[in-house]
Amino acid sequence: MKELTLNKREQARLQVLNIVLEGKCEMAEAAVFMGVSERQAWRLLAGYRQEGAAALAHGNRGREPHNSLSEETKRKVLELAQGPYAGFNHSHFTEKLEEPEGICLSRSTVRRILMADGLRSPRKRRAPKHRSRRERRSQEGMLLQIDGSPHDWLQGRGPYLTLLGAIDDATGTVPYALFREAEDAQGYFLLLKEIIERKGVPLALYSDRHGIFVRSKEEKESLEEQLLGKRESTQFGRAMEELGIQIILAHSPQAKGRIERLWETFQDRLISELRLAGVKNMEEANNFLIGYLPKFNSQFGVPPKEEGLAYGHPDASICLEGVLCFKYQRTVAADNTISFGGHTLQLLAGPHRVSYTHARVEVQERLDGSLVVVYQGHILATKDAPPHAVTLRARSGARGKATRQAYGSSVLGVAQEDPKPKTMNGSRGKKPAEDHPWKRSLLT
Repeated sequence: MKELTLNKREQARLQVLNIVLEGKCEMAEAAVFMGVSERQAWRLLAGYRQEGAAALAHGNRGREPHNSLSEETKRKVLELAQGPYAGFNHSHFTEKLEEPEGICLSRSTVRRILMADGLRSPRKRRAPKHRSRRERRSQEGMLLQIDGSPHDWLQGRGPYLTLLGAIDDATGTVPYALFREAEDAQGYFLLLKEIIERKGVPLALYSDRHGIFVRSKEEKESLEEQLLGKRESTQFGRAMEELGIQIILAHSPQAKGRIERLWETFQDRLISELRLAGVKNMEEANNFLIGYLPKFNSQFGVPPKEEGLAYGHPDASICLEGVLCFKYQRTVAADNTISFGGHTLQLLAGPHRVSYTHARVEVQERLDGSLVVVYQGHILATKDAPPHAVTLRARSGARGKATRQAYGSSVLGVAQEDPKPKTMNGSRGKKPAEDHPWKRSLLT
């Protein structure tokens, strides 16, 4: 019997189908985990019951591709490479195969055939260039470098803060910056929101590989990611995709040297300005930046190569507050409620749908702290759900205990607890004297 090997995605589907067969999961939920429609999920289950795990493997596995090269073609290529075209580099040899010989192959295919036989290209690769300063972008708004700088900005007069900021690659100006308690996604959302409202949507952002911008490779993949075959974007990355902003990730701190030099300048000049102004907390520091940044830009900014702005305008149909926020998926309960962060929201009937039972909705936690529920692009009307019976009983028990302790049995009509409880034999507990034998040391 031919040995069968399943990839990660197929192994995950096998695990989900076993859970379904055990009756621990409904097929609708299993289809979501497998990344297929419910109808396809039933097909997979039927095939699994009939053929076993082999039904989950792709049907073309183990078969020779229809466009694979024949051994005769490979042998012909090797003969030509060692015969009349000996000494030709791979690219030149590929061109000769197509024109005189009539063998149309890509350069990568030809290279793979030759390298498998140990025939390297005679052309030597150019030596790497000396690392030089990168040219600036030609127009303002084409590229913004963003980063955070944790530092003792207030020099002990206040809390330890982190400065989040952006610098335009073309002009060296700072469109916006703000102080935060730590480098967090909400701070970068606020940073980008102000930049878009003041300037527009930049074409690209240049950042480091912080977990806010990209998922770590060491982080384990979830079951849903394994089924989909790709990593989910971070909240910030998802927002940039919705706005059409490209994120370019730096491979080293030196790669984003422009904003690193900005932090050096700020840690020299801005700290002195904050001390001179007597700033002592984060709110005062952010208010100070409003007047400081225009002066800094006029002094240290440079003119771009090309006039005009590359900033774009967000689509009129896009709600900026609905993009620069935190989004989570929830399944609506049978009573049209969802739970989020210790809160229970009641979904009200709307013009598009009366009941949302078992529907997957999107919960948006916006920057102002409000919660918005969205279903298929429509914002749903919500209100705080009435407390559950269990919650009411818990509250009642807590209030009853507090009331009994405050008013005693004369008000509640129950026996008041004696502050001195009796022992197991019914007698009152008595504190032993200081010279009692129990308190004597065994060494005396």
